[in-house]
Amino acid sequence: MTPGDESHPTGHHGFTAIVLAAGKGTRMRSDLPKVLHAIAGRSMLGHVLTAVQEAGATGISVVIEPERTDVAAEVEALAPGARVHPQVERLGTAHAALQAREALEGGADVIIAFGDTPLVTADTFRRLSSALGGGAAVAVLAFEAADPKGYGRVLTEGGQVVAIREEKDASEEERRVRLGNAGLMALSGTHALRLLTRIGNDNASGEYYLTDAVALAVAEGLRVAVVSIDEAEAQGVNDRVQLSVAEAAIQGRLRRAAQLGGATLIAPETVFFSADTVVGRDVTIEPHVVIGPGVVIGDGCAIRAFSHLRDARLMDNVDIGPHVRLRGGAVLEEGVHLGNFVEIKNAVLHAGAKASHLSYLGDAEVGAGANIGAGTITCNYDGVNKHRTSIGAGAFIGSNSALVAPVSIGAGALVGAGSVIVRDVPADALAVARGHQKTIEGLAKSKRGAMLAAKAGKSAKG
Repeated sequence: MTPGDESHPTGHHGFTAIVLAAGKGTRMRSDLPKVLHAIAGRSMLGHVLTAVQEAGATGISVVIEPERTDVAAEVEALAPGARVHPQVERLGTAHAALQAREALEGGADVIIAFGDTPLVTADTFRRLSSALGGGAAVAVLAFEAADPKGYGRVLTEGGQVVAIREEKDASEEERRVRLGNAGLMALSGTHALRLLTRIGNDNASGEYYLTDAVALAVAEGLRVAVVSIDEAEAQGVNDRVQLSVAEAAIQGRLRRAAQLGGATLIAPETVFFSADTVVGRDVTIEPHVVIGPGVVIGDGCAIRAFSHLRDARLMDNVDIGPHVRLRGGAVLEEGVHLGNFVEIKNAVLHAGAKASHLSYLGDAEVGAGANIGAGTITCNYDGVNKHRTSIGAGAFIGSNSALVAPVSIGAGALVGAGSVIVRDVPADALAVARGHQKTIEGLAKSKRGAMLAAKAGKSAKG
């Protein structure tokens, strides 16, 4: 156990979260703000906002760079009602936290988090909050570092936390301490504003360090608790390499959660989920499947290899793939089967419908039990507008057919292979729309002979 450890508190109460998200992230080499870079289909800032909400935050304030409307929009989308505060001058973490002064003036306990530490879990935020409920004035998040170089050090005396020292300000002895500061901090509502406003900038960087709140609290005789986490959870993201490390960590969590929830992953390391993916029980996912945001997979489904899903809903006992692509608005009802190289976009396939090979169904509704033959496409776009195709229950669409929308195929209708359908087909009707076939006996033989002779002549001249 770490000195003063509060890893397993007994209680939990509400808190206000202040998320610092004003970093420029120049090492990302990107025009996109660092905190908007995505991990598992969700921005880093989104992971933090989701975690604090799940942990029970009663209010959220986010400190951003001025005029970053894109970051403000992300906050509004993922944490409606959260307050956004610009930080015009970059004078350190304590200065950043004070930009959300109104949150501090409310007297609620406060957790200060960072928009570029996406691996911190809701449980960790709850533990920080509960440490305050146990009587601490300040609770810091810390870890035993394999190599503490670059981290602030959590310093203790007699088993009690006395300060956090940034590495550039630390003595040689202090730099040998392996208890690293993870950055996040919780402050009792009784003391938060006073401590933060007392922080000075007498240090090597001339900045107002949030970590100095610890020494100030100790000087007042207040208790400081440490909440311990693994070093991996504490990792921030400053460049694309660290982004990929965080992606791997979150994918590991998502795969484990899917497996413990009753899904079979044949080769887990090759399956990629999004943070919001919902996976039912008795689901089988074969290797090399990528699942983007907005996907719900019902019980008993099978997702075959090399399939890609995004913004799609699969109800129970759906079987798709290999090499299936589901795009925005795809809904597959119970028992639907899609075979290799089928793409679905903004389309509903009702129970038991099948498209077994090489088809594109966009802006369409396919009735229960309908069969879509190989090579069938819905021609849904005229170059300006999208149009819908309706295929009735039990209809049979022959191979290599093109259904030119807007068009309706009635229930039980048959469409002959190779047809181009431009007008509605009534229920139980047979529609065949092909060019007239003309056959000339012997012409292929003479035509082939002429072509071979021409080719031989060209070779002789060469």
